[in-house]
Amino acid sequence: MRQNLSDMEQTLGVGSRVRHPAYGEGVIIGVENAAYMVSFIKYGIKPIGKNYKSWEIIEAVEPQGMVSFSDAEEALVKILRTWSDITEPVEIADKWLGGTLVLQPGSPDLKSKEIPIDTFFHKIVMLRERLRVLEQRINNHPKLNDADRVNLQQYITRIYGTLTTFNVLFKHKKDHFVGEKTKG
Repeated sequence: MRQNLSDMEQTLGVGSRVRHPAYGEGVIIGVENAAYMVSFIKYGIKPIGKNYKSWEIIEAVEPQGMVSFSDAEEALVKILRTWSDITEPVEIADKWLGGTLVLQPGSPDLKSKEIPIDTFFHKIVMLRERLRVLEQRINNHPKLNDADRVNLQQYITRIYGTLTTFNVLFKHKKDHFVGEKTKG
């Protein structure tokens, strides 16, 4: 539920998402005595006075009192995953290290194509990361209604399902593609 801070007297916690009229969308990454420290997508970290009334609250997070380092780190990771193309390193399974992918045409007259598996794996990981960014942009798009968001999200989930064939390449299960869960 979007609301203006002027509509309510509320202290925001770390992780709250806001929209500033000049700086655009941002996330509160720190709370000081008189100001919020807000990380904006295009403008970096800016202090914004707690009494500032002209921004829009996209998602309010209740203040937790004392914020631990791990809480701040978790909020920063959420910001980076949501708003940037920065990705965590993803490892290829050990059995594929140094391997080659061979594309063999059905006709013996045609030449086969060899690609280092790590190059192919890198392309798969880039595809996944770009799908995640697309997913975030769809979820945060101001002109899409909820029905459109759900429809597009379901389509992206089916794309992830199509890509589960490549899970065999990933070293860690946490990095696998996940499609729709079937019942039964």
